Amino acid sequence: MSTNFDHILLIADIEGSSGCWDYRGSSFMTDEWGRACVEMSLDVNAVVRALFDAGVKFVTVKDFHRTGYNLLSELIDPRAQVVLGYKRGPVPGVGDPGNAQAVMFLGMHAASGTEGFMAHTLTSSISWLEVNRKPLAEIELFSASLAPFGVRPIFFSGCPTACAQASAAIRKIDSYPIDKSAGPDLFDADSWRSGLVNAALDSLNNVATEPYTPSGPFQAEVTWRGVDIAAQNLARRWGFDQEGARIFIEAADIHALYRDLIKLCYLTPLTERILPFGLFLYNLTGRLGLTWARRRLKKDKYLPQSRRRTQTIEKRLSN
Repeated sequence: MSTNFDHILLIADIEGSSGCWDYRGSSFMTDEWGRACVEMSLDVNAVVRALFDAGVKFVTVKDFHRTGYNLLSELIDPRAQVVLGYKRGPVPGVGDPGNAQAVMFLGMHAASGTEGFMAHTLTSSISWLEVNRKPLAEIELFSASLAPFGVRPIFFSGCPTACAQASAAIRKIDSYPIDKSAGPDLFDADSWRSGLVNAALDSLNNVATEPYTPSGPFQAEVTWRGVDIAAQNLARRWGFDQEGARIFIEAADIHALYRDLIKLCYLTPLTERILPFGLFLYNLTGRLGLTWARRRLKKDKYLPQSRRRTQTIEKRLSN
């Protein structure tokens, strides 16, 4: 088969994946999270295998949930490069996108303060985030950060609200929703993955989407969850204006806005100065957490069942 793209970057989150059904499913080092990691990995693997079968030569998978250590690489086609943990740059969190031509987003969620499954932007500590009077979803920040490298956002999956936000923000992007309203007992993961794969493959024909480069300036209003003193301390720390629980950020371009939001949500002046060491410790925490999950999954006989599925996949690939 022929395709318009040789190298696809795939960014994966957990809230919009097939195994996360509540906050514990997204929380670090819970049994529910461990099981969600398995299903998230199987979602990713289904798309990865289909991309290779369609003629894509290179697939890079970037884990982008919480610590960046959620994907079980043994459940993912070994032809893909699975990148765990966060990188300082050149693209925040992602690192070097290499020669990726297009990006697909799997398992994503809606913007802070909007109706959607576990909606948030960057952190659940933000109850509302609007930029130029519109809610800001993570796909806008992530896509814009990849634009200088010519990477085009062609596909998005998540809850229906998240898909609608992606389509509204990025012209011509394809999307495929996951409906979690019926609950996990009635959800057919295999059927949904089949639809996900078909939609992802259709997006390989999406040559009309351009790198996402929204024009500034940008005026952001961040409403911090909790007591006003928390917002006051954060605003003073980074020199932003503040009123009650609201923090105001002005930025000339989307990249400066993304950097300011990262500082606000995750850093202090000290941790910013020692960021390489801080990232090392954070990634180490994630690695240890995923090791813990693997042990629990083996004990509960949840992971071996999935590994049997993987062995069947690998046997089929080798034939």
